[in-house]
Amino acid sequence: MTTFSSLLQRTEGSVLVLAINNPGKRNAIAADLYDNIRATLANAAEDPAVGAIVLTGAGDYFCAGGDLELISKRRELTYEERVERLGHLHDVVCKLRDFPKPIVAAVEGGAAGAGFSLALACDLLVASAGAAFSIAYVKVGLTPDGGITGLLAQSLPRQVLTQLALTGDRITAEQLQHFGVVNQLVEAGQAGAAAITLAARLAQGPQQALGSIKALCRHAHERSLDEQLEAERGAMAVAQGSAEAAEGIAAFLGKRPADFARLRRGDPA
Repeated sequence: MTTFSSLLQRTEGSVLVLAINNPGKRNAIAADLYDNIRATLANAAEDPAVGAIVLTGAGDYFCAGGDLELISKRRELTYEERVERLGHLHDVVCKLRDFPKPIVAAVEGGAAGAGFSLALACDLLVASAGAAFSIAYVKVGLTPDGGITGLLAQSLPRQVLTQLALTGDRITAEQLQHFGVVNQLVEAGQAGAAAITLAARLAQGPQQALGSIKALCRHAHERSLDEQLEAERGAMAVAQGSAEAAEGIAAFLGKRPADFARLRRGDPA
């Protein structure tokens, strides 16, 4: 895979580690970051060597969100041009959310604005103790984007979300863990390693089943029980006829570990 200046890449076994790279500005979003994330995800989705992804930031901070120097120039654009530019962020949020393999966010230091959105678009979130998160658009006369209000509304009470958005105040990783937004809280400097360990575990799982589980969980809050039952029935009917289920059940009955990674690679039995 190609490494971009704004998005560093390395592999840890079957885990692809992506690091937003603009440390001089607390990893504020560079002009080409969204295109680079899209291209990388497209390649990783088809790469059998990649079982899961970790998204993090270079250095000691995840992502400060939009670069205000770049955003200030958008006043010169037409309304339609501004809408088009904003669509790039929203497309990346959707591509992270809909990626067929597990993605774990590793947040050191904190995340703000669109950076917070990118972290929340991942399936799981590992954060370091003391990390601070904010949606402080109001402090510079802007309004939230990147799906941040929708993503947080799935976990936070309305009053808490509204206070964060209206004041721009920070919320800590510890508080977010209390609300269920942060899955794992670790010591400072350990978020990346912990996220890789978690992603490596997920990468050994059944890829097709994991993708279906992600989709079921993603839509569960917006569906009625009847609709979710129907979605679960369809997913289970597919899974029961899959090679993954054949391997998993045979391994369980044979009292051996299932080798789902072999299926992902396409190796013969």
